[in-house]
Amino acid sequence: MTSGNITAVEQDVLDEIEEHDIDFLRLQFTDILGTVKNVSIPARQAEKAFAEGIYFDGSSIEGFVRIQESDMRLTPDPDTFAILPWRDREDGASARLICDVVNTSTGEPFEGDPRYVLKRALERAEEMGYTVNAAPEPEFFLFEEDEEGRATTETNDAGGYFDLAPKDLASDVRRDIIYGLEDMGFEIEASHHEVAEGQHEINFTYDDALSTADNVATFRTVVRAIAAEHGYHATFMPKPIAKVAGSGMHTHLSLFTEDGENAFHDSDDEFDLSDEARAFTAGILEHAPAITAVANPTVNSYKRLVPGYEAPVYIAWSDRNRSSLIRKPAARVPAASRVELRSPDPSCNPYLAIAVMIHAGLNGIENDLDCPDPVRDNIYEFDEQKRKEYGIETLPSNLGDAIDALEEDDVVYEALGEHVGDKFVKAKRQEFEEYLIDVSQWELDRYLETF
Repeated sequence: MTSGNITAVEQDVLDEIEEHDIDFLRLQFTDILGTVKNVSIPARQAEKAFAEGIYFDGSSIEGFVRIQESDMRLTPDPDTFAILPWRDREDGASARLICDVVNTSTGEPFEGDPRYVLKRALERAEEMGYTVNAAPEPEFFLFEEDEEGRATTETNDAGGYFDLAPKDLASDVRRDIIYGLEDMGFEIEASHHEVAEGQHEINFTYDDALSTADNVATFRTVVRAIAAEHGYHATFMPKPIAKVAGSGMHTHLSLFTEDGENAFHDSDDEFDLSDEARAFTAGILEHAPAITAVANPTVNSYKRLVPGYEAPVYIAWSDRNRSSLIRKPAARVPAASRVELRSPDPSCNPYLAIAVMIHAGLNGIENDLDCPDPVRDNIYEFDEQKRKEYGIETLPSNLGDAIDALEEDDVVYEALGEHVGDKFVKAKRQEFEEYLIDVSQWELDRYLETF
């Protein structure tokens, strides 16, 4: 039975809250920069939250609204209900619901809500007859904390790619993170130590693009919380340690038709890629510089996007090697045909990043863009002349150039919408300007006693 305007799905959540003795609910959303925010309410307010929403002051959230238009409403999505795994259940449990943000003055979705930006992209795909699946691979570092509990850049292991204990001393932490994620409904595919000391990756199964973006936001929260329980600081900063591999978030994308077929698969093609897949790939390549501003949104992101550290900087695709921006992974079955964009990093707002990827790819399909031939050689070994011969351009080398590319690209900028686009550009230009006038420790070490 449902009560009032409560749907059957919402009633299921209310029943689960009672069954598991949930005492508090965290109503979760993200700001434009991708920071997870939440409003905590007593669980007894859950029915009201579903029926009426929960009001909050949007003027205090980065990039939301001005003070004179501050009242916003959170509308919980019942499909995102999950019990938080790090709370002592004997004292009652907490759960979270991811929310959409509503403009109270109009009753319409708030155009500055990153989740709404992604929903608009998915509506465009649906109008073209597609649903979108995505699978990210967020990497992270585990660092020691100092005596005062502050993060250091000291790793707790000397492990390398796929190493086992005793070198991989964080295997127990990853295990507990996996248990926590599984408690929240994740299906984990694999977990391993990454290339750098203290660097890790946990892969979860692909899902529809909206659920995937929700999962990335949840993943970062769970990793940090459980790492802290073990006395470690987990960071998704792209390049926390100089001269070692940085953390990426390779993102796999595929389109499915209304009858459930993978629109990217064509068994008659040399690479098993359909015309739609090739045009989608061409669209991402065409708009890659602007996508970079959103998928690599920090000054630090561009310390990772340099040649020689496995991060892709060359705008090309390949079925064979990882030096190109886009890779076509091997697929054992038609449903697994997909393309992998290798440039994003885990500091990005997952809703915005996936949204601009989708819009760029769909633009390629709409305009029937020609996909260049794959580059099967190792581009890292090309000199500048050979890259010119192949027509290979490079991604922006810093945040300022990436923001310039974003403002010049109507497709990607319009994918964000005017509100998010303006607020995002303003925030990132300020970040880059602050970086330019800062004096780093490298400069002091290099010049202070020399000149």
